[in-house]
Amino acid sequence: MSRIYDSAFFMRIACGIEYDGEPFYGFQIQAQEPTVQSCLEKAIAKVANHEVRVICSGRTDTGVSAKQQVIHFDTTSHRTEWQWMMGINTASHEGISVLWVKSVDDQFHARFSAITRSYEYQILNRRVRPAINRHHLTWVSQPLNHNLMHDAVQILIGTHDFNALRSSHCQSHESVKTIHHAEVVRQGNVITLRVTANGFLHHMIRNIVGTLLPIGQGLKPVAWMAEVLTSLDRKQAGITAPPNGLSFTKVTYPEHFMLPEVTYD
Repeated sequence: MSRIYDSAFFMRIACGIEYDGEPFYGFQIQAQEPTVQSCLEKAIAKVANHEVRVICSGRTDTGVSAKQQVIHFDTTSHRTEWQWMMGINTASHEGISVLWVKSVDDQFHARFSAITRSYEYQILNRRVRPAINRHHLTWVSQPLNHNLMHDAVQILIGTHDFNALRSSHCQSHESVKTIHHAEVVRQGNVITLRVTANGFLHHMIRNIVGTLLPIGQGLKPVAWMAEVLTSLDRKQAGITAPPNGLSFTKVTYPEHFMLPEVTYD
């Protein structure tokens, strides 16, 4: 099989996918295997009968899941949308499912056409460690005040320099992002952080959670979040929270692309 680099006859295919992050070393191809990207490229290549390069809307780290990730790839092979979906699902890792497939024009780009991206982070807040869904929850045994955490995360809404809340290994040249929505809610013993922004920096959500935890525990005031943000210093923020508990939940695109949307009620 040969990789397609340029062809007047290629078609661009977009897919909505979900995956369980627990068995993967993140989305992006790397030395450690398996990764979501490598598994997808191998599966799609079997259906297309040629190598493909998969582009995603936003990379996720080791252990991070996705409910509605969007990818695209280019192909010269003609398949129906149903054949693409069933063929990829049959050939792919059991931890990955293609939810929909749509042929798009070559102006669509899974990463650069995206308008917003959304994540959620779930914390099990009880004295006893979890047995069920333990790979998809972060356990905090100390009592947390989710109302204080919610008040603190409101400080992050708007356009800010998030340098204090990104990984020291982040490769992005620009640390200014716009958060459109952020909330912390509680249902029983589960506390959920939901954030929607135009983009995210490496470990940004996990560092936000790590900064919210001392506030929820009463160790830091709500105003500490503003101090951390304006410091632009990663050392002033909280710890990097574990990856389990974090999931990529949604990405939006301009309406003219007419991409399907999967909802989780």
